[in-house]
Amino acid sequence: MKMKCLSAIAAAAILSTLAPTVSAQNVAIVNGKAVPTARMDALAQQVARSGRPITPEMQGQLKEEVIAREIFMQEAKKQGLDTTEDFRTQMDLARQTLLIRELFANYQKTSPVTDADIKAEYDKFAAANSGKEYRARHILVEKEDQAKAIIAQLKKGGKFDEIAKKSSKDPGSGANGGDLDWANPSNYVPEFSQALIKLTKGQTTETPVKSQFGYHIIRLDDVRDAQLPKFDDVKPQIAQQLQQQKMTKYQEELRAKAKIE
Repeated sequence: MKMKCLSAIAAAAILSTLAPTVSAQNVAIVNGKAVPTARMDALAQQVARSGRPITPEMQGQLKEEVIAREIFMQEAKKQGLDTTEDFRTQMDLARQTLLIRELFANYQKTSPVTDADIKAEYDKFAAANSGKEYRARHILVEKEDQAKAIIAQLKKGGKFDEIAKKSSKDPGSGANGGDLDWANPSNYVPEFSQALIKLTKGQTTETPVKSQFGYHIIRLDDVRDAQLPKFDDVKPQIAQQLQQQKMTKYQEELRAKAKIE
């Protein structure tokens, strides 16, 4: 009898040491089913990836969330909703989405954009945009006669910005008095660019400049050496752009290798 009591005490002691371990593995037991802590950890990781800090208060909210999900999931299964064709289709789509996301995440990890790649892209941009920048205004109209009439009006003392606001069909610059801000001439269509670089500061084109958009009257307000952004200021944007390009190329390569019948 004494030996049986000792065995019971020993068993209870062992169980008491195991209980915290089992409890630590689960958030809760819902209707007899364990809700693993790993499920709450996974939800916390999703929240953290969105940029929200995991505070002690948030931990309590996450716990309540995974418990609520378990309750609702059990009820859905009880009603047989997990056996419907629509559910299986949705699960298959969700599985595809998760696998594809993991594929692309793994590619980004194994094929990162290097600092050398970013610097090379910046140098290419700097070379293409070096030289002079021009600050110009223009008035865009549909017909040559309209453009000639405006040029005559300007010669008589008409104000360029007022006429641009009233007559230009370029919605972007027209509202700003025709101002195109600073830009490299290569940013414009060839006809516009060629006419612009022939002007001196303060000069307006004597004749209308025809392009695919209509007829332009151009005034050159100023010229300066190109003002390029600093490398460190644009490095994140360049990195993102290059990563997108690499991802697009990767996707195209996968499609090209696939046998599609």
